[in-house]
Amino acid sequence: MKQNLLWKTALIFAVLIAFIYGIFGIPGGVSGSALAAALQDRIHLGLDLKGGTHLILQVMVNDAVKADADHAIERLKDSLRRRNVNYADISAPDPANNPDHIVIKGVPPQNASDLREIVNDNLPEYNLASGAQDTWTVAMKPSQLTDLKNRAVQQAIETIRNRIDQLGVSEPVIEEHGLGQYQILVQLPGVDDPGRVKEIMQSTAMLEIRQSMGGPYSSEQDALAAHSGVLPPDTVLLKGRSIGSQQGEEPHDVYYLVSRSSAVTGRDLRSAEPSRDENGRPSVHFLLTGEGGRRFANFTGSHVGDNLAVVLDNKVQEVAVIKEQIRDSGVINGRFSEQESKDLAMVLRSGALPAGIRYLEERTVGPSLGADSIKDGVRAAVIGMLAVLIFMLVYYRGAGINADVALILNLIILLGFLGFSKATLTLPGIAGVILTVGMGVDSNVLIFERIREELRNGKTPPSAVEQGFSHAWITIVDTHVTTIVSAVILFIFGTGPVRGFAVTLTFGLLANLFTAVFVSRVIFDAILNRKQRGEALSI
Repeated sequence: MKQNLLWKTALIFAVLIAFIYGIFGIPGGVSGSALAAALQDRIHLGLDLKGGTHLILQVMVNDAVKADADHAIERLKDSLRRRNVNYADISAPDPANNPDHIVIKGVPPQNASDLREIVNDNLPEYNLASGAQDTWTVAMKPSQLTDLKNRAVQQAIETIRNRIDQLGVSEPVIEEHGLGQYQILVQLPGVDDPGRVKEIMQSTAMLEIRQSMGGPYSSEQDALAAHSGVLPPDTVLLKGRSIGSQQGEEPHDVYYLVSRSSAVTGRDLRSAEPSRDENGRPSVHFLLTGEGGRRFANFTGSHVGDNLAVVLDNKVQEVAVIKEQIRDSGVINGRFSEQESKDLAMVLRSGALPAGIRYLEERTVGPSLGADSIKDGVRAAVIGMLAVLIFMLVYYRGAGINADVALILNLIILLGFLGFSKATLTLPGIAGVILTVGMGVDSNVLIFERIREELRNGKTPPSAVEQGFSHAWITIVDTHVTTIVSAVILFIFGTGPVRGFAVTLTFGLLANLFTAVFVSRVIFDAILNRKQRGEALSI
């Protein structure tokens, strides 16, 4: 008996020491300020306690679908041209509502089999259907469409997370929000001025390098007039900044004629860093990947003497003459401030958003409100804990000490778990801690009342303790499992603070199974081991 008590007691002390380390780690000292600093380093505060910004973003997934359809149109045109298949027009007639639908007009009936073969070989994710008057409709398969939209949301989450991480925001929450609504929840603790963060998150920053075929033109009409009213094949007219703006003149919109296809894009970037151009003005220097560098070298090598256009977010930033072959690096000049060049480099490094985003909700929690929440939450927890401890001492006398020790150990284990897991403590999380205390008392009450009942039936103290724990065990497990299942459902379908509540409640209940059953039983066994046979139990 004494040997069993020895190893059980050693296990309890080992758990106690381990979770105290989880709470404080190795503090820089034993003073109150040193312990508080160690505690804050191990247990991070959520948005509602630390203050910060809460955003809900809508991902415009149709932008990603439209971009895929545009690439599909270009592939179709190229394939039809190589196969010498005539057509009148290829376009997406309703890009707002059905961006994945492409209509092909004027394909001769004798080339129908060629068209089917082209679609099957080059666009396996699309279905082809014939229509009236030699028209065909190419539409994305439903499963592929859903997958593309979901991938757009996940890519947007990763891109936003990369940008936020580079801003140095600690413990951000960036995750999908809602069920099938293509929304993203962003919580930024400690950020109370979200203006710059929003601008960086929303910027698509899609870099492309294309061939410049003409310009600048003062208006679209001038550009069309320069080409007899019809733009050359495979070209597009894009806005750009005026060349004079480089010399300090007031900038105004001009137009450039550039190739529709890109030599390289932002996906080929290896890195981007803020720098300065030959005139000492802020600029962005970029390096390309190996494959991107090879394509860029081939492009510039075959277009020496031609113009090159650097396009950012479908706007021409600069146009330069290709004097010699360029391999894997380049510079983006513009009317940038120091901060703008740093932000642009950061956004380019993190990749382009696959689709636009729209802000559905924005809330800012001030740090003073968070401090008040911490103070009120801690006060409620302390008052509730003290009330429970005093009640157990008064009502159960000596056994109340047993319950109080188990409850304190339960709280230490729960806080230690938060420290080990680097979990974020929220205001609902504090509520979960308080509820855990209540559940712990409930377990002790079940056990103690059963022991009292057995004593009233004439059982000896050792037998009453044995029967009390064995009979109450099933009820305790049942109540804990049902509550844990509810908490798991909250964690799966909840967001932010609701998840914090679910996490603290779940682990608090698991800790309570250990303290209320195992620890309390060891304390009872230690007390009974010291008592004389027949001596009464204080309960």
